[in-house]
Amino acid sequence: MEQVTFGVLGPVVAWGSGGGALALKGPRHRAVLARLIVARRRVVPLPRLIEDLWDEPPRGATGAVRTFVADLRRALEPDRPPRAPARLLVTEGPGYALHASPDAVDAWRLEAAVGSAAALPPARALERLREALELWRGPAYADFADEDWARGERSRLAELRLQAVEQLAETRLALGAADAAVPDLDAHLAEHPWREDAWRLLALALYRTGRQQEALAVLRRARTMLADRLGLDPGPRLRRLEADILTHDPRLDPRSAPAATAARVWAEAAEAYDRTVAAGARARLESTVGLLRNLAVTGGGGLQAAREHRTAAITAAEEFGDPGLTARVIGAYDVPAIWTRCDDPRQAQRIVAAAERTLAVLPGAASYDAARCRLLATVALETRGTRSPRGPQAARHAEEIARRLDDPALLAFALNGTFMQSCTRAGLAARRDAIGEELVALAAGHGLVTFEVLGHLIRLQARCALGDFPAADEHAAAAECLAARHELPLVGVFTQWYGALRLAAAGRFARAEAAYRAAATGLEGSGMPGLRDGLLPLALLCLRLTEGGLTERGLTKGGPSATEHVDPGADWGPYRPWAEPFVLLRGGRRADAQEALRALPEPPADLLYEALCCLQAAAALALGDRPALRQAQARLRPAAGQLAGAGSGLVTLGPVDDWLEAADAMR
Repeated sequence: MEQVTFGVLGPVVAWGSGGGALALKGPRHRAVLARLIVARRRVVPLPRLIEDLWDEPPRGATGAVRTFVADLRRALEPDRPPRAPARLLVTEGPGYALHASPDAVDAWRLEAAVGSAAALPPARALERLREALELWRGPAYADFADEDWARGERSRLAELRLQAVEQLAETRLALGAADAAVPDLDAHLAEHPWREDAWRLLALALYRTGRQQEALAVLRRARTMLADRLGLDPGPRLRRLEADILTHDPRLDPRSAPAATAARVWAEAAEAYDRTVAAGARARLESTVGLLRNLAVTGGGGLQAAREHRTAAITAAEEFGDPGLTARVIGAYDVPAIWTRCDDPRQAQRIVAAAERTLAVLPGAASYDAARCRLLATVALETRGTRSPRGPQAARHAEEIARRLDDPALLAFALNGTFMQSCTRAGLAARRDAIGEELVALAAGHGLVTFEVLGHLIRLQARCALGDFPAADEHAAAAECLAARHELPLVGVFTQWYGALRLAAAGRFARAEAAYRAAATGLEGSGMPGLRDGLLPLALLCLRLTEGGLTERGLTKGGPSATEHVDPGADWGPYRPWAEPFVLLRGGRRADAQEALRALPEPPADLLYEALCCLQAAAALALGDRPALRQAQARLRPAAGQLAGAGSGLVTLGPVDDWLEAADAMR
């Protein structure tokens, strides 16, 4: 059934899945639809509909309403077979109901967004509120402003929008973007000068941008406005804010005092450490790895610096000739990893070699089992994205030891290694979901915050692959909440890309492209080249193929449409082999494209395995290459019923079943 959405935040409209407005005929038809939306899926009896439509119902009003309903059904469900029961605008008992899904009505989405934003971390709340306010096209139910049945809902939605504007300003203040809050609050108060909380937010925003005199002037204007228009004195929050501004109370910038205290404690502790721990002491090496582990989760230059110094620390540890020390230095770097491609493959090889050397000489006593487990988990992590049999073997052995030792932190690290080795073929999303579920429960129960975040991100990816976006949304929100509380900025990189995927999966292609470009900007300077390199061109190519669609004959627009938009000069990074056939097709070099397609290797064992298989299938469909298509189909078949590429949490190419069916049709 075509997905129909409804707009009541402005004139009442209905849109088809392609985004075009549906023909709803006359004003009475729209009134029936609007009245049913106001009822929020409840039945509106026929007599009530008649009463609401006419001040003095004409003779034949019952028949007229039934005609309106029949016309609406044809518009909303044009593909419904004759005499088949309606599934959207249904007859129930004495009347009618509109069985629209919770996200099909813009007013309901606005309400859900405003309600959920308060529980989200500020960055996620900001995005949610912006999207909600973009839904507003004018006064709600604009064509029915004088109708009694619409009046209460219009007032409620208008108030909800005002709350959203103020909530957005509050969120910007929480994010330190006070300057961005000022213009919107100015415009907001010009139309709604009685909003006392908006005056407070504007004054606070001005103060935080260094404009103390303007902030005090705003408070004076608020006092005058409230007195002249409402005969009221300012409330206690406004009065207290004025006093705090006059005394420069530190509470007005809640970050300043804690930051100064933290800086002082750090400097004093570092000075004491330098005084008391000898420069060449082994303890310094182990402390350094702990520092690098914390540095890595800050992202950007911190992650890059942590990688560089990690290798130096391992080399220094090996020079002591103590396998136990080397094992501790290698294994202490238990930074949770979510992306299944290394940022620095050469460094990863060096770390694996050091871990294997240490494993070979580590004493066999049971007291070294924890160190052995960490070394094995490190091997599993650092061989991710390869097809070395050593990776899965090390992951299994590490997990066995961790479960036997019943050490939660050890098991969390080992499970990360198991996850990294869970992309050896297509269709393993359910397995990864189980790993994520165990990680969340284990980490939450033992205060392992970074691994709890990892578990939520793993489940976000897995639920995407399984087409369960409501659950993926919950895990994204949980990860962001933990990240905001514990200062883990890299989490936002993945959830921002997930937001772009959600738009692509919903068929909102123009917005998805803009979101992907914004997300790519966020990757710059993140310190994650293994994730960044080539990802934006890949995402845009996947988007074009999804937008084009498939039929039983193969690509409808996907092949030609995708090649028209391929940028031959783009930096495809590691995805160049899978993009090459499309680049060559765009240049009219069909024979070369065929050769590039035949030369494609099996995709790496990472989270983009299914996506790259689909690119092979798309190129094979465009070129009519049956052997290449059969190969891609065989690789994709274990993922039947899932969404192709969505297990990455970054991109999607639609249902795997569509690609399998297109391949069957071409045979």
